[in-house]
This record gives sequence, C-alpha cells and structure tokens, in this order.
Amino acid sequence: MILVTGATGTVGSEAVRLLAARHHPTRALVRDPSRLPRSDVQIVIGDFDRPDTLDAAMRGVDTVLLVTPSVPAQEIAVIDSAVRQGVTHIVKITNHKASHDSPVNRRRDHARIEAHLRSSGLAYTLLAPNLYMQNVLALAASIKQTRGLWNAAGDGQFGMIDARDVAATAATIVTRPTDHAGHTYLLTGPDLVTFTDVAKELSDALGYTVEYHPVSPGEHRASMIRAGIAETVAASNAQVFDLISRGDAAWLSNDVASITGTPPRSLSTFIADHISAFT
Repeated sequence: MILVTGATGTVGSEAVRLLAARHHPTRALVRDPSRLPRSDVQIVIGDFDRPDTLDAAMRGVDTVLLVTPSVPAQEIAVIDSAVRQGVTHIVKITNHKASHDSPVNRRRDHARIEAHLRSSGLAYTLLAPNLYMQNVLALAASIKQTRGLWNAAGDGQFGMIDARDVAATAATIVTRPTDHAGHTYLLTGPDLVTFTDVAKELSDALGYTVEYHPVSPGEHRASMIRAGIAETVAASNAQVFDLISRGDAAWLSNDVASITGTPPRSLSTFIADHISAFT
C-alpha cells in the first residue's frame, strides 16, 4: 500500500491519479476529501498536527510519498508515524540545495527534515525539482491585465519543470522503491530558460506581446505582498529569485526520462496545455 500526503496539491493529486490509473493500491491523505477528484484510491482524513490521525493513515502502508509545504514539524510527524507503523520507505519532495546554513528559510527547513529522515532508519529517496512551470499560472491574472510579468530573476536561467513530470517520477519510484533507495534525483525540464523565454513563449501562444520586466528583489517582494502573499513567503520567494539571477537554478538533469522512460514536457507544451488560464 502506498500513502500519498498532500494528495490535493499539484504534485500529490497528479501522483494519486497516475497510481490509480495503474491500479496500484493507494491511499490519499487529505484534510478535505471534497477537494480530491474521484478516483480508485482509498481516502483517509488526517491532520499533520494530530499524530493519531497519521498513525491511522499509516496502518498497512509500505511506502509514503511525502509532499507538504516543507513545514518541519509536520513532515517530522509523518516520518515518526511511519516509523511507529512499520513503513519501510519514504519518497520525499525536497530542495536541490537543502542546507542547514542556507540563507533561504525553506532550504534550511528541508535540511532539517532530511536529517531527521536519515536518522529514522527508514529507506528513503529524495526528489529535488527545479522551478515549477506551474508558478507561471500564479501570474496569469496579472499577465492578462498588464501583458507583462515582473520578477527578480533577472536573466538567470533555470531548468523549469512541469509538476506533472515530478508526479510521474514520484509515482514510478513509489511502485519500486527498493530500486531507488538512498538516491537523490534532480528533476528538470528539457531546457534551460529565462523569464524572457517565458514571456516569448506566452507571446507566441497568445498572439500579443507579453513583456518581461526585471525588478529588484525588494520590488519583487513588495509586489507579492501587495498581491496578498504573506510577508515571510514573499521575502523567501524574492530571495530565491535573486539567487536564480545569480545562476542558482541553471542546471539540467536527465533523471525524469531515465526513471519514467518519457522525456519531460517543454515550456511550450505546458503553456499550450494551460492556455485557457491566460485568455
């Protein structure tokens, strides 16, 4: 039995869909079952802050796909529950530069979680995606209104990946976890791109010019706060994009294709698949 946490999120919901389509015994951990599309999986209601619900969800589970917003207390609670209930393997979505001395909070959080996972005695596999293409969808309303996008990434390149390809990789690994024990995989799309490239791809697809406007990290942070993003999240996001401007995400990997047997989706394919969000 496979347990997927964060089963209503972008990666988790797609992993659940793929596992159900392949008829693997799967259990989806959710807080709100109404948000999970109907599928051939068990649905269990659980709360990361209530260990008793996690223990109930873990019973009879062999492998856990751990997908959360990287809150250490929550992921550590899942790991501890997995140990108590005899789970043998955890596949965790992490960050490629998780480090205890990182300047980015979320990377320090991932490092703390990874350290706990390694000390748990469980077998594990780590999946570290580059920047998600789905981040562009968060800009859709602004792009429609202004025909522009603003970002602190400058001309920095990144190996942008479709979250569906992250889910496909995870779904493949959790069905044969022993083949991947102890491995860390870097997940990217097929090309290094910039936000200038993103604007061009959108322009080509939409039939009008979408302009990219590089801004300072401070300006980017302020614009996210004005858009309703929590100040701590906005500060962290601006910090990450500033690092991208300095080459932090300029890396590619063939791990998606080598694991799934299918090349990852390109940015143009992603935009074509989601064009309705921008029109």
